Order: sequence, then structure tokens, then C-alpha cells
Amino acid sequence: MAAPSDRRYSDTHEWHKPEGQVVTLGITRFAIDELTDITFVQLPKPGTQVRAGSPIGEIESVKATAELYSGVSGVVSQVNEAVVKDPSIINQDPYEKGWLVKIEATNPSELVHLHDSAAYEAKFPSH
Repeated sequence: MAAPSDRRYSDTHEWHKPEGQVVTLGITRFAIDELTDITFVQLPKPGTQVRAGSPIGEIESVKATAELYSGVSGVVSQVNEAVVKDPSIINQDPYEKGWLVKIEATNPSELVHLHDSAAYEAKFPSH
């Protein structure tokens, strides 16, 4: 599955989809392939302040636990409760239904420091 071109990507395999001041965040197919079956997600509560480059949660799989990072600073405005209840949604549809949090960005221009889809796929080729 190719990385959608409407997002920015981090070296830690999170995708960031900007829509005005709101940035939706999830993890990439590459991350899912590395982690295998995701069994648990710990996400920040709405209202939580986040800082670009800092951990904001955890993703657990049958194989490993990985920290979740935000590439943008702001306030968590929404959490995808469906993936908290059923983390397998992330495995099935990481780029749409499997989104994790929405962040009201204080500085959306921070996203320029992340990769576009072509650069991300060149750096991290699919398995």
C-alpha cells in the first residue's frame, strides 16, 4: 500500500494529514508491518498539550511496544475511540479508519520538517 500523498511522514513512521489548523495523526503501513498485529494503544486525552518530536502515547503489538510521536505542536482535540476499543482497525485501515488523534496545531508549518510521501517511500521502501 503506497503512502498517501496528502500527508507528511516522520522517521518514526507516523503520518500527519493537515486540514487547516487540525492535523490528523496515525501510523504508517511500514510501522504496522514492523510491529505486526497491534493489540493496544495508549493515546493522550483531548485537551492534552503536545510538542513536536515528543512522545504522546504508545502502541503495543504481539511483537513490541513503540512510542507514538507527534510531528506538530498543539492540543489534542479528538481521539479515535474506535481504535482504543478495537486496535485491529489500525492493522486493517491505517490511513483512514485507523487514525489515532487529531491535534489543533499551534504551528502547522512544523510539518515542513517531515517527509512527503515520495521521500518517505524512498527512505523506507515497503516490504
